Amino acid sequence: MGQPVRDYLLTLCVTAAVTYLLTGPVRKFAIAIGAMPAIRARDVHREPTPRLGGIAMFGGLCAGLIVADHLFNLKGVFELSNEPRALLSGAALIWLIGVLDDKFEIDALIKLGGQMIAAAVMVIQGLTILWLPIPGVGTVALTQWQGTLLTVALVVITINAVNFVDGLDGLAAGMVCIASAAFFLYAYRLWMGYGIEAAAPATLFAAILMGMCLGFLPHNMHPARIFMGDSGSMLIGLVLAAGAISITGQVDPDNLKIFFEGSERGATHAMFPVFIPLVLPLTIIAIPAADLILAIVRRTWNGQSPFAADRGHLHHRLLEVGHSHSRAVLIMYFWSALIAFGTVGYSVHSASTWIIFMIVGASAIGLILLLMPRFTPRAPRWANRFVPPRYRHSAPEPASSPSPSSGEKPVPVASGAQQGAAGAQMGEEDVERAPVAVGVSGVNGATAIGARSRFSDRRSVDSSR
Repeated sequence: MGQPVRDYLLTLCVTAAVTYLLTGPVRKFAIAIGAMPAIRARDVHREPTPRLGGIAMFGGLCAGLIVADHLFNLKGVFELSNEPRALLSGAALIWLIGVLDDKFEIDALIKLGGQMIAAAVMVIQGLTILWLPIPGVGTVALTQWQGTLLTVALVVITINAVNFVDGLDGLAAGMVCIASAAFFLYAYRLWMGYGIEAAAPATLFAAILMGMCLGFLPHNMHPARIFMGDSGSMLIGLVLAAGAISITGQVDPDNLKIFFEGSERGATHAMFPVFIPLVLPLTIIAIPAADLILAIVRRTWNGQSPFAADRGHLHHRLLEVGHSHSRAVLIMYFWSALIAFGTVGYSVHSASTWIIFMIVGASAIGLILLLMPRFTPRAPRWANRFVPPRYRHSAPEPASSPSPSSGEKPVPVASGAQQGAAGAQMGEEDVERAPVAVGVSGVNGATAIGARSRFSDRRSVDSSR
């Protein structure tokens, strides 16, 4: 059991390393070809920032599959199943469409058609949903057309959910990484705990997806130096959906009777909590779907088109109430982790009431954090070197730093070199306690060319795509 874990860990690390190393050159390439769209009215970031981060993520995907194909415990996935090839084919197609959109802004209907074609390509090669477990009924086998339509719908919904949530620096990559980590635990348990070898491809897909997100996050965290764009968001959305489709398409329901006594209906009912995590790819849809519904209601109520862009999304609301950019992202990470790992925990111990109490308690903590936007956590002094500057205990400023003529503390100004000099002397607490309203003009920390100012990184609250 330990050897497969090491192989998955090696695959994850190689994927993350390749993605991380490719992102820098990809950023320079995006700048060179002008893949930096102008600032739109609904955007929060204030300077053009290169996209095409999906190129590096696709490189990481290919590297992960190549490495896994040469590992003793994982090469059987490629010998016994055509799913890795199906995933690569669909991923290559959706990635190409995303690259064209990042550069040329193609029509939304064309992108939707491309998403459906990519899903159909995977279905043709065997990556499809064949059956569904329904408690009280048993296993419901799907016809070819039903399985195809359900598979295409799941892929399209997941792709657009990830694309929709890609509104703040590091948000989409972090939420998908959390969902894929929970899904990895679930799929690995099915394989090693229940001996269902058909879950091995889904476990591999989840490990590679974690590596893609972890490798890209250092470049995409606030202030982002590059955006993943549609080439990245659609790609990771497709890989996330492929994991769930793989399990539902390959696990034989007749084998479940081996682990549970009784009829097939009883086995399905007993196994239902185990199959609850099949909806894990949809957990990231919970937050953006609620935001989407509220946006449609809001725009219709105001007499606008439901498709009209505005600045009333959830991440805008978090910024407006006083949360910093980083704290807004961490709050959404928290809710994603609560849903994903809570679902996995329930599938393991569905009869334990402590799971419910734990989820309720964590939800209460999350609500408290939402109501305390001005609270700034501080790490212990010994951990200062391991955490971002905003969470460190500030060292006292030298006596010679204030202006000798006035004896007053420097006051941050709005622009130029004076802003950088004043920001260097301004306390971290003061910076965090000065929220910037959405839409206020200023300098974006995600500078496309040149070095980034640390002060402007903290003062600017940016970066919706």
